[in-house]
Amino acid sequence: MATFTDIFIKRPVLAVVVSALILLFGIRSFSDMAVRQYPKMDNTTITITTSYPGASGDLVQGFITSPLEKQISTANGIDYMTSQSTDGTSQIQAFIKLNYDPEKAFVDIMSKVQQVKGDLPPASQEPVIIKSTGSQTGMLYVAFSSKTLSSQQITDYISRVIQPQIESIQGVAEVQILGGSVFAMRAWLNPQKMASLGVSMTDVQDALRSNNFLSAAGNTKGKYIQVAITAETEAKTPEAFQQLIVKRGDDGEIIRLKDVARVELGKEDYDTSVYFNNTRGVFISVSPTPEANPLSMITQVRNLMPKIYKQMPPGLSGKIVYDATKFISASIKEVIETIFEAVIIVIIVIFAFLGSFRTVTIPVVTVPLSLVGIFTFMNMMGYSINLLTLLAMVLAIGLVVDDAIVVVENVYRHVEEGMEVFDASIKGARDIATPIISMTITLAAVYVPIGFMGGLTGALFKEFAFTLAGAVVISGIIALTLSPMMCSKLFSPTMAQTRMVRIVDGTFSWLRSRYENILHHVMKGRSVIYGFAFIVLLSCFFMFLFPKQELAPTEDQGVVFFTANTQADANIDYVEHYTAPIPKMFASLPSYSHSFLINVPGQIFGAVILKPWDERTQTQEQAFQISKQKLGTIPGLQTQVMQPPPFPVGGSSLGVQFSLTTTNTFKYLYPYSQRFLDDAMKSGIFLFMFNMVQYDKPEFDIKLNRSMASQMGINMHDVANTLATAYGGNYTNWFSMFNRSYKVIPQVQRMFRSNIYKSMDLYLPTLSGDFIPMSTFAHVTHRTGPQMLTNFAQLTAVGLMGAVTPGHTVGDAVDFVQQEAKRILPHDISYDYMGQTRLFVQEGNALMVAFIFSLLIIYLVLAAQFDSLKDPLVVMTTVPMAICGALLPLNWGLATINIYTQIGLITLIGLITKHGILIVEFANTLIEEKNLSIEEAAIQAAAIRFRPVLMTTFAMIFAMIPLLIAEGAGAASRFDIGLVISMGLGVGTLFTLFILPVMYIMKGRNLLLFLLTVIIVAYCLFTWFFKIL
Repeated sequence: MATFTDIFIKRPVLAVVVSALILLFGIRSFSDMAVRQYPKMDNTTITITTSYPGASGDLVQGFITSPLEKQISTANGIDYMTSQSTDGTSQIQAFIKLNYDPEKAFVDIMSKVQQVKGDLPPASQEPVIIKSTGSQTGMLYVAFSSKTLSSQQITDYISRVIQPQIESIQGVAEVQILGGSVFAMRAWLNPQKMASLGVSMTDVQDALRSNNFLSAAGNTKGKYIQVAITAETEAKTPEAFQQLIVKRGDDGEIIRLKDVARVELGKEDYDTSVYFNNTRGVFISVSPTPEANPLSMITQVRNLMPKIYKQMPPGLSGKIVYDATKFISASIKEVIETIFEAVIIVIIVIFAFLGSFRTVTIPVVTVPLSLVGIFTFMNMMGYSINLLTLLAMVLAIGLVVDDAIVVVENVYRHVEEGMEVFDASIKGARDIATPIISMTITLAAVYVPIGFMGGLTGALFKEFAFTLAGAVVISGIIALTLSPMMCSKLFSPTMAQTRMVRIVDGTFSWLRSRYENILHHVMKGRSVIYGFAFIVLLSCFFMFLFPKQELAPTEDQGVVFFTANTQADANIDYVEHYTAPIPKMFASLPSYSHSFLINVPGQIFGAVILKPWDERTQTQEQAFQISKQKLGTIPGLQTQVMQPPPFPVGGSSLGVQFSLTTTNTFKYLYPYSQRFLDDAMKSGIFLFMFNMVQYDKPEFDIKLNRSMASQMGINMHDVANTLATAYGGNYTNWFSMFNRSYKVIPQVQRMFRSNIYKSMDLYLPTLSGDFIPMSTFAHVTHRTGPQMLTNFAQLTAVGLMGAVTPGHTVGDAVDFVQQEAKRILPHDISYDYMGQTRLFVQEGNALMVAFIFSLLIIYLVLAAQFDSLKDPLVVMTTVPMAICGALLPLNWGLATINIYTQIGLITLIGLITKHGILIVEFANTLIEEKNLSIEEAAIQAAAIRFRPVLMTTFAMIFAMIPLLIAEGAGAASRFDIGLVISMGLGVGTLFTLFILPVMYIMKGRNLLLFLLTVIIVAYCLFTWFFKIL
């Protein structure tokens, strides 16, 4: 009976044209596609920062954080929200749901902030709302340093000259200045002189406000012209500020600002320092927009930097210290090399099985046509060329040749039987058309559930799934159009007479004969096979329980981060003293390239950037272990070393992050968090864990005798204003310089605020005009409090963060948290996860659900194709057996259950099902056409399909070798997926060849009862097992 494949054999030009169109459209689409690390994901964090200078953490939380949180929480698209209230600052972070429209979320939150802004204290500053979409770290970091310029001069030059140029590049979302110091006019007050001259803090503030005023005078309005009017009502230099009149004495004496203060052009913040390679400097980070092509964008920035370096003033130098696109480029380069290596390996494997270069040509042509052709579909769907779509192409190499191999082998078999080449091509294509369609649809259907998943897995692997499915579909089309036509042109009746072909054919004839004999013996001992299959199927359920679990393996990205905490009352001088040896420690690493430190009071953040992968033998893991040991020896610091997260979502790099929350007080919650931390460190699971909030901050309360102060005519506003000006560093107004505005900040000199008791020497004016020290009506008390007040979802919270020890995974940590919470937490304390841990928990068994759906979809597809409810059960019997094989190395500790290994397991479903289709389809044909018994049909079908089954298996397994021996950027994920597929396919093929024919005989009610028995026994054993636990 004629089929549509006949048309392409009889009209070879048509077959060539179809393939040529697939190739041309693919090449054209490739040129339009973006290149990035991962598929586009809108991973947005919106940060609302509000300053309330001089206010305590309690005051900030009550009057700033709480009203803002309450209003912001009603915005749409928020996954979870955290907040920190410290002295003088409120910071709220709203973590937006993955792929929720960032602009919509930003506008919504901005609207909520505007609604509550009028309820905030008048002395607080305008809330600053910053949207960060994509990775929480920049793609490119540039360090600027100078031995002659101050940090504020460097910062000012960057903000005026460098920042605008980089931000003008298409695709740049933000250029952030890190560790910079902004110019400010500082009036360093001397409270002793102020008291002797009768000048109060209010006098100074009033003088600055009234005598430094930014005016907008307007325009003249003549008959025909108008002219702008400017008035120099502001002070612009330290000298001009020094001459401002603060007060007139009773005798008419003029008191100027210089009489009570030292005025200088200083900086806003003296509590931050940044070091690059042990040299003080300023950093900028460059972040791309979500839609941008990061490789193209960073290339443009890099091309601009030489021009920027030439423009810089003498003494200022700049250097690119970290470029995340190097990892992306290196990873993509590695995957592309893997593709070429896999193609060569597959060619060698096919040649080893066929023995003829002519026959090898036919399946090999399928590879470029399928891989290039899929770009058309990818471009239409808006996909990008990224690590995961390229990984899909690596896997596709072993898949796309399968259909062509089956066609070639079947046509070749008919040629060997004496048919003319043309007739053999017609007959072979007709025989195999239905199985190829079945195999193509089956393998493509495997990935459908992944393509429609939500969450991180869906965002990451949607493009992977449909790319792989599309490549398989294209390979099926080529196998049914081009491959039969090429067989009719390239095959010849005499090709079996060549020496190589005779050797190969003779070898496989012998193997097939031996296999057929073994299969006859297997059939005689069916009861043993049934028992063995029962044990294997049963063990599959339990083999999922014991492997370690994590979100994804840690990749060598060429950087190691660290954070450190000091004692709660440490200032910037303390921090700089103890961090001084760190750059030298980093420099001793063999893989060292650069390092940087960012210091603030009580906290340090830094990193060591490693040399490129091809320039070092030391891995990131080794550098991490050495850095952990070295930093652990520094006294005065509690250090935590970490490696970058595998995915650019989820926030912090730390592997384990969760929060304890309560409706009770922080004082009530804190002891439970400490107990949780102590038990965690005793468990042996955690390398380190620390409490994000320590209850060890020394605080001083100034107790006021209100009655006495009132009698003297001193009101609380004057007291608060005096303290805030002396210690808080509130800015009074602005001045202009270089066409930009900068703050004017009066504050007492450091010597007068070296300790809290100096505050008692501050003088305030009384009703009589005299000045008295604050000690007259106030005294100091001591107490200990938290370093900050933190909330999670508007509840009082304490965050715990840590990393697991080698040999343990995030899954172990999550299990510990769940068990410990049940054991020690009372009913009014709960817990929730943050960052990468939250992603791990949210993903949970999402891929396992997709795995089950894939099985159901394949069953339904096969049932429709076979027009039978029994045959699909036979075909799919070996799926759980292949999964057992794939889980073996995971149970041995060679890999973990993670996103990549689970994708590999799903891929196995389609791969091993294809073998079953070949055998079952042919066995059914033998029964119908030759009236063979069910046993004999099973044996003959398995024997005839022995060669193509082995060929497709070896092609796929050997195509995985480049993944298994991968090194460098992105190697860990490639190894995991390659390990699962190669091991699972090898074991699954063995079961397919020896167990599936036996199961074919059992097909029908007996097979269904067999499988039901396995499921029931597994359920009973599971129940018993968990009761024991």
